[in-house]
Amino acid sequence: MEITESLSIGNKDRKDIYNYIESNGTVREDEVRRALRLDPAALGTHLTILRRDGYIRKVGDKVQVAYEDEEAHVHEADGTEFTIRLPQEVDLDRLVDAIHEVAEEGTYIEAETVADVIDHEEVILRHNDVRSRMFFVATVEDDVVGWVHLDLPEAEKLSHTAVLTVGLRPEHRGHGIGSRLLERGTDWARDHKFEKLYNSVPATNEEAIAFLEARGWETEAVRKDHYKMNGDYVDEVMMAVDLQ
Repeated sequence: MEITESLSIGNKDRKDIYNYIESNGTVREDEVRRALRLDPAALGTHLTILRRDGYIRKVGDKVQVAYEDEEAHVHEADGTEFTIRLPQEVDLDRLVDAIHEVAEEGTYIEAETVADVIDHEEVILRHNDVRSRMFFVATVEDDVVGWVHLDLPEAEKLSHTAVLTVGLRPEHRGHGIGSRLLERGTDWARDHKFEKLYNSVPATNEEAIAFLEARGWETEAVRKDHYKMNGDYVDEVMMAVDLQ
């Protein structure tokens, strides 16, 4: 299932089942049955239909949302080999740690928010009637060293836009990993018919602003004194790139 695909699950029980799986990640079938108080035979029928329609898939004795697989890309730069791929559930703690490490530099407020949300929800990818989000991670020797995240609005009037965050652990910068992550996120958004991406950073994050500007992003607006950091007011620089 495409993460941008409209959900059209007409049956209430099946919709409840999908929403439970979507909000809890990979779960056992008996957990779904107990949580929703469903008859085992009825649950089996609903799961079969959801699998047939491409909404969920079975993994051993568990089920999960059947997001469309994205090919992993392997790159090498300056003697460093890294992979950019979809995150798996086992990556959650390492992804949260990577985002928090970048956020703790104090110059990427949006990243801090992203980390807090996925840490609280304990689910990386989301796709429901209210919200959707897409991630790619960069790994070096199976360690998550960076990410690109796309927050995908469900509101029809905003459905052509997305908010992007991208970050990399400090010790892995300077090898082109950040550029590849940004490229992967941008290409995915363009392939899925998004027309514009946004990213907002404090004005003090000159490195991030220069990074984005060098790749075609422009400043659309500045919100004066939007942040208060260490007792000082700091402007928010709202950047964007057109994908058309």
